[in-house]
Amino acid sequence: MTTSSAAAVYLIRHARTSLNAGGRLRGHLDPPLDDVGRAEAAALANALSRLRPARIYSSPLLRAVETAAALSSYAGTDVLRDRRLIDRDYGPWAGSTEGDVISEYGSLDDAPGVEPVSAVLTRARDLLESVVDILDEGPVVLVAHDAVNRALLADLAPDLAAEGPIPQHTACWNLLLREGDRWRVAQVNQVAAP
Repeated sequence: MTTSSAAAVYLIRHARTSLNAGGRLRGHLDPPLDDVGRAEAAALANALSRLRPARIYSSPLLRAVETAAALSSYAGTDVLRDRRLIDRDYGPWAGSTEGDVISEYGSLDDAPGVEPVSAVLTRARDLLESVVDILDEGPVVLVAHDAVNRALLADLAPDLAAEGPIPQHTACWNLLLREGDRWRVAQVNQVAAP
């Protein structure tokens, strides 16, 4: 990690849960990290231990809060829960497999009751822009979900999305740099081995 910390945002996907392991849509369901997830969160915290973040924001869902807490224990920074980072709402399809929903409706976007990606992006982008004023205090950490991260990364770096789905492994981090009045995606889907 070589960058000026003053303009850095680390966008993190929470560590693994049993629903991730089962290939199920999580949405607003609230499972805790499983054993693998706790090891992933510890490895992530260790890998990012040199960061001295000005702030750590987390989705209010338990899997993100537990991942953020591991980072907080190294950084000594409190975790601020923010609903703008909450996972995409899959409505009645939460707990189903993505494949089952796609086979019935053609895509997640066409399934009734699923939050539009544009709504996910609007709230995530709102939070990202709100942290610009504190970047001179040090890096900011955002702990969110794959749907939130992918929407934000695709918006900031459309060339990444043009290549296909942007990978977001559990407990990965992405580095966003603020350069002048623009964001640049410097690193994507970085994973620390447990």
